[in-house]
Amino acid sequence: MVGSALVRRLRQAGHANILTADRQALDLLDQKVVADFLGREKPEYAVDAAAKVGGIKANDELSADFIYENLTIQNNIIHSAYISGVKKLLFLGSSCIYPRDCPQPIKEEYLLTGPLEKTNEAYALAKIAGIMLCRMYRKQHGCDFISAMPTNLYGPNDNYHPEHSHVIPGLIRRFHEAKINKAPEVVCWGSGSPRREFLHVADLADACYYLLQNYSGAEQINVGSGADLTVKELAGIVAKTVGYAGGILWDTARPDGAQRKLLDVSKLTAMGWTYKIDLETGLRQTYQDFLDNKNIRE
Repeated sequence: MVGSALVRRLRQAGHANILTADRQALDLLDQKVVADFLGREKPEYAVDAAAKVGGIKANDELSADFIYENLTIQNNIIHSAYISGVKKLLFLGSSCIYPRDCPQPIKEEYLLTGPLEKTNEAYALAKIAGIMLCRMYRKQHGCDFISAMPTNLYGPNDNYHPEHSHVIPGLIRRFHEAKINKAPEVVCWGSGSPRREFLHVADLADACYYLLQNYSGAEQINVGSGADLTVKELAGIVAKTVGYAGGILWDTARPDGAQRKLLDVSKLTAMGWTYKIDLETGLRQTYQDFLDNKNIRE
């Protein structure tokens, strides 16, 4: 999802020499394969948008996979980028790197100031290690390796897996199927009370392009909209977008995760970048992409 959005943004800016590789062409878990690829192609700029990702259920049940695969992917990319002489690298993390109960909105300096949310601890630890890896390669080798921490993302090419998706694609699929099947109600996980912030993936791609041109620092930079809403409010907007008019029930036996995750984006705003796509517009675009791409639902 993020990689394809980045390619679209780069093409929009007039860049033609864009190097990409899908999973069949490049196994990021294989150190030698990654080193050979970057050593052969020698890109000037690199964005590490690759990760094993999923929603709260996948993070909790597949925690060993999440920490091992994400550590391996980012270690291979960042080290090989240094060896091959990449001029600038952007590492993408996640807002889940911050402590579960830190003050809101979350400032960059809150990193490593408290315990993590247990349901996505493995993924968060891997991403924290990626930030530190970029910092240490900058410190020891003078590499211009930077990190950005996006909030919750959504948009074209998302993962709509019925159990392992994030909240927006999960709700889109659930409400769409309920509409088609004329289901009288839909059951959603948790209480609906946690507050979440969302950013369209096209806005993230634009922010990445901006940071590659305008930022060279060791500290990770938050990327988000600076506004949040409850999951219950989100579900209502998604149901309206999809056209589902039935009832919404909340299964409070399921975990909520952190009660709030709102990023403080004042540093990026002060640099001159802000998001452009509001949530309702973005959800309409995303649902249309869901309808246009039947294969992503299977």
